[in-house]
Amino acid sequence: MAINDLPILSALRTKMQWHQERQRVLAENVSNANTPNFRPSDLVEPKFDNKGTDIGGAMGSLAMMRTSATHIGISGGRQSFRGDGGRSGFLTKPAGNSVNLEDQMLKVSANQMDYAAATSLYSRSLGLLKTAIGKR
Repeated sequence: MAINDLPILSALRTKMQWHQERQRVLAENVSNANTPNFRPSDLVEPKFDNKGTDIGGAMGSLAMMRTSATHIGISGGRQSFRGDGGRSGFLTKPAGNSVNLEDQMLKVSANQMDYAAATSLYSRSLGLLKTAIGKR
């Protein structure tokens, strides 16, 4: 098993990818603040169990099963559903009728801080693993 395949590191990578995609969605909301009839969107946050495994493939839906040995295997155990027209693996949901710039900027700020925390945890976890195996 590669170091990057550990469940906690996989969960942190998924969380960082979610934050990157959320930043794009929030920036789109802010850029369309003056567009008539524009409805802002937000992403549904991925859920993880206590082992760091993504529950329901980031969409909250049922996981796929292989019912026969002749069926094609599931790569990575995640579904490829794309709720935002194929731009990401995260589900986009409407957030309201109009863009409130203050709310969007608060979300952008919180998203930035959460992303920084996830990247810090990821890099520190890799550092601890490298120290444990004697690579540092």
